[in-house]
Amino acid sequence: MFKQLLPNVNWSNMWEATVETIYMSFIAVVITFILGIFLGLVLYLTDKDNLWENRMIHAITAAFVNIFRSIPFIILIILLIPFTTFLVGTMLGPSAALPALVIGAAPFYARMVEIGLREVDKGVIEAAQSMGANQWQIIFKVLLPESMPALVSGITVTSIALVSYTAMAGVIGAGGLGDLAFREGYQRNNPDVTFVATIAILIIVFILQWIGDFITHKTDKR
Repeated sequence: MFKQLLPNVNWSNMWEATVETIYMSFIAVVITFILGIFLGLVLYLTDKDNLWENRMIHAITAAFVNIFRSIPFIILIILLIPFTTFLVGTMLGPSAALPALVIGAAPFYARMVEIGLREVDKGVIEAAQSMGANQWQIIFKVLLPESMPALVSGITVTSIALVSYTAMAGVIGAGGLGDLAFREGYQRNNPDVTFVATIAILIIVFILQWIGDFITHKTDKR
């Protein structure tokens, strides 16, 4: 049916591009989640009146986050070409896009983590301290669990942004649906490919949003 309606689409290439986009998005989301939580915790804990108050570390971490969060992604990819080539051995293909995807998304998510941690009631932290909880127990048994709905909501927003980043990465040869839409759709004047690639990206985004909303609802204790 689809082949009859859209005869100019190579469905084998479309499926391969979809798998590449899912691969890039999934790996980048997992690494971004871990790195973003780490950076967000450092930002929160080293801030004034918090457990690890340290102006120097807070300033350095905040500067790193602000710089890489502010650079447009397409420029960041170009800036990171030497680093990517050194790390992966090539600047082409889905794996080559991962360093730029993570470095572009993790600082953005780190700020969302910091905001989520700030929403945790100080009274809960003080109660845990009065009961003899150490710093690590406060982090892993109070801060992270209490802020989990916000953390999940944040990674959902970030994962959707990452899908759009993969499309931009495709323009410089990272593969995926963005690459296919640019090469087969735009350069060869084949709107059918661009249309189907867009629909595929939208489906991925809707699925990610549904999963994120479901987990957020399950982790929200309110």
